[in-house]
Amino acid sequence: MIRKAFDISSNSWLELQWYLYGTVFLLGASYTLQCNEHVRIDFVSNMLTKKTRDWVDLFGHVFFLLPMTFLMTYLALPWFLRSFEGGEVSGNAGGLILWPAKIMIVIGFALLTAQAISEAIKRIAVIRGEIDEPHADMDVPPAVAEMEFGAGIVSGDQK
Repeated sequence: MIRKAFDISSNSWLELQWYLYGTVFLLGASYTLQCNEHVRIDFVSNMLTKKTRDWVDLFGHVFFLLPMTFLMTYLALPWFLRSFEGGEVSGNAGGLILWPAKIMIVIGFALLTAQAISEAIKRIAVIRGEIDEPHADMDVPPAVAEMEFGAGIVSGDQK
């Protein structure tokens, strides 16, 4: 928009766009997990019992999500620190400093790690019967709710 509207062109604007786009996804991942809106294979998930889905979620969080987020945070932190201490700048002419983008990777994965731990704890409590399902307000599977919303059906009523 800047290039067309103001006839200004710079690699800095392009890189800033990349930084902001990446930041949205990195910071949005933990929120998406918290809202139970993360990607699933609903076709398979909907054929399982509620208890089996809870166990699959717990297994996935503990053995896949948490190791990946721990590893990414562990590897990204020194990568960021080297960039920050060395004042690393993009190799493009007129490019930006790189550490702000790199710290967002660290922050994004740290938040996702914290949320994954929270979700695993909640899943254990749900399996034990200590708490009710946090997303129990959804009385239909997410895929069905999405299809109904897209078709204009909300709570059984036609719009």
